[in-house]
Amino acid sequence: MNTYDATRMIDVMAAEGFEETGTMEDADLIILNTCHIRERASEKIFSELGKIRVLKDDQAARGRSVMVGVAGCVAQAEGKEIFRRQKTVDLVVGPQSYHHLAALVEQAKSTPGVTDTEFPLEDKFDHLAAPSEDKTRSRGISAFVTVQEGCDKFCTFCVVPYTRGAEVSRPAVKIINEIRGLVEAGVREVTFLGQNVNGYHGEGPNGEALTFAQLLEEVAKIPDLPRIRYMTSHPNDMDDDLLRVHADIPAVMPFLHLPVQSGSDRILAKMNRGHTAAFYLDLIENSRAARPDIALSSDFIVGFPGETEEDFQATLDLIQRVNFAMTYFFKYSPRPGTPASDMADQVSEEIKSERLARLQALVDEQRHAYNRSKIGQTLDVLFEKAGRYEGQIAGKTPYWQAVQVNGPKSLIGSSAKVMITDVRGNSLFGQLIQPIGVAE
Repeated sequence: MNTYDATRMIDVMAAEGFEETGTMEDADLIILNTCHIRERASEKIFSELGKIRVLKDDQAARGRSVMVGVAGCVAQAEGKEIFRRQKTVDLVVGPQSYHHLAALVEQAKSTPGVTDTEFPLEDKFDHLAAPSEDKTRSRGISAFVTVQEGCDKFCTFCVVPYTRGAEVSRPAVKIINEIRGLVEAGVREVTFLGQNVNGYHGEGPNGEALTFAQLLEEVAKIPDLPRIRYMTSHPNDMDDDLLRVHADIPAVMPFLHLPVQSGSDRILAKMNRGHTAAFYLDLIENSRAARPDIALSSDFIVGFPGETEEDFQATLDLIQRVNFAMTYFFKYSPRPGTPASDMADQVSEEIKSERLARLQALVDEQRHAYNRSKIGQTLDVLFEKAGRYEGQIAGKTPYWQAVQVNGPKSLIGSSAKVMITDVRGNSLFGQLIQPIGVAE
């Protein structure tokens, strides 16, 4: 989502005559777009700001003025505290206000220390300038599109409801129009984004609220869009209609990222996840019944407050039962202002690190086995860019696996049949068979 937000901020400033630069040394305006999910996010930002301060002072000594902004979720969480800790910053803008960026930059020219971290009543997407045709074409073969923001779930470990706000869904017509423009510019794969994307409930073409399944059905009608993905989903909002879409609409890719966080019902309750491990496992079974080849991905937090060895073993057991294609995993780290940060029974770093290593060994084994299972299969690959080496092109399978093959760059932007012959690292390697839709 931050990648998408960054591109839209570039669009906002492009309308004011700015151009994106390749290096900070060439910039008149530097914006750090931040995330508050990862561990020690604030400290990392202030460390980076210290480096930028040196660059800004050096440019000032040369008679050149450089402005510095902090955007995103750390900006939302820290607000004016950023100015106190790092005076090189000229403006701070939260993730719901970046449509105000141009005005904030103008204001900061005369009054440094400008802040906008409000949750405005107006929809920021209504005020964002559409990217130019050249800029849209430069976005590549795959593109992100935010369809929903915020979260109402209030998991006890999560800062998102406080930095992104309540759940808000964009009207379907605006989403469809944005995607049509991307497709016209050559995009062939769209990934819908949202903190709780399958909780989408935006206004439909007839004024009635659409479910996420219905939105996918509408977007799948757009010509020349062969691939649709989405993330991140909450288990409580995965319904039968959404599973049916995976079964019935070929454009919806057979990949599902469905975070569970823990396999222990006791820890899930402390996390305020609103479901049990058994509920999650039933959902996985239903997903595979609807689409037998679906690739599954999840998130796990290790060492949540109060997690015992028995709780952790329940997580390992769940992972073994599901057999994930890929997994994201993190040591629990407190986020100020969240209920979990005040829980008394914090787990030691030593125990968290030891458990994380055990979990990583298991999920790495599953991921490698899943990738190896594709050897000998012929898969559709959408080629996105040149490969690592001369003569190679790179793309992704429907299951979100990176693939490298020897082939002409003319295939970039199209799909082809590829026989998978090897797995190295995180990538599959294969032999080009035939472009899809091209006669033998």
